[in-house]
Amino acid sequence: MERYEPFVSLALAALAGLLIGLEREQSRPTDEEKRPFLGGIRTYPLIGLLGAVAMMLSKAVGPWALVTAGLGLATLLALSYWRDSQAGHGGITSEASALLTFFLGAFSLATEVVSPVTSRVFVVASIAVISTLLLSGKTELRQFSSKLSRTDVIATLKFLVVAVVALPVLPNEPLGPYGVLNPFRIGVMVALIAGIGFVGYVAMRLWGAGRGMLVTGAVGGLASSTAVTLAAAARARQAPALAKLSALAVIIASTVMCVRLLVVLFIAEPSLGKQLIIALGTMAAVGLASTAFLYFRGDHKGGESGAVALENPFELSSALKFGALFVVVLIVSRWAQATFGTGGAYVTGLLAGTTDVDAISLSMANLVKTGEIELQVARNTVVLAAVSNTVVKAVMAMVLGGGVMGRRVVAVSALMLAAALIVVIVS
Repeated sequence: MERYEPFVSLALAALAGLLIGLEREQSRPTDEEKRPFLGGIRTYPLIGLLGAVAMMLSKAVGPWALVTAGLGLATLLALSYWRDSQAGHGGITSEASALLTFFLGAFSLATEVVSPVTSRVFVVASIAVISTLLLSGKTELRQFSSKLSRTDVIATLKFLVVAVVALPVLPNEPLGPYGVLNPFRIGVMVALIAGIGFVGYVAMRLWGAGRGMLVTGAVGGLASSTAVTLAAAARARQAPALAKLSALAVIIASTVMCVRLLVVLFIAEPSLGKQLIIALGTMAAVGLASTAFLYFRGDHKGGESGAVALENPFELSSALKFGALFVVVLIVSRWAQATFGTGGAYVTGLLAGTTDVDAISLSMANLVKTGEIELQVARNTVVLAAVSNTVVKAVMAMVLGGGVMGRRVVAVSALMLAAALIVVIVS
């Protein structure tokens, strides 16, 4: 592509402006609105080319060509903003987009900043695409923002301060009993599980309860299948007509949990993830097949449902609680292994799985990474934790949700566990 310069960079500047201008053209006010319009599909490509030509001239006559062009455009945009303000429309989105387009045009010819031209093409194109996405998502972003409370925002910011500021300065060395407490790795594990939980939390806040218990089960499974079970059981107890639908939501959440656990393990320790892909994958496949069977049999019918009430996974107190549980499980696992050998790790897995699968799974991944436990033992421990967690959820469904819900959850849970245990024994 270098041989075709500067034509490639000029085309890039024009295309970046065209993409942004196309979105601005779609946002053009209607004739009935009678408000000013800065420009659209023709104006923005011209602004991009203005920046590109100014950059070319600045290389020959000095930086004043770029400065003059930028100041001239800024003056025009200031006048446009003043005109809009006088008319009662004080937004600066179009003016900011125009300035960005100008600098993208200049960036397209900035060979000293990013080289070669192929890299520069991807950088400019990426910025243009992201900008256009933000501009076109005005309605969706405002709707999403309206669904977030101030508590959600503050909790997220507090966690990000810890993850972005505190995490990098944590010591990356073995400390504490048995040398298994690596502060940096513990911080990474906490951030990892909270981040994955946040995906489910955001989706629930975005979709709300209107999509029904089925979507709630799928999304809630990303954050906590146990929370889904408790909420679904309460719903089934309050409205028996929703018992079949509630059972289906729990089964979906348990299926998603298996997939989520695999993702976490592959990120934390790929070798352990590979060892568990058959067992957890089998559980997920059985859960998915059971979901399809019950759905097409008509268990999804039965009325309206509500959402699972989950607290923000980025709430600092929640993250610290998980970190404390992770540390306890890590120490107990290492102590049990040192005292009782392989059997100690298995007992720890069964006990830890009654409340949380992620902590024991990440603990095993950490011990495998440091070479303090055999891969086979770690694999079996995680399977036992998943078994324990699944049994506890089945008991919750039967005791709290009633017989109709409980029988379905217990039957599918038994199938999932039997399939996983057979796979482990055979392998």
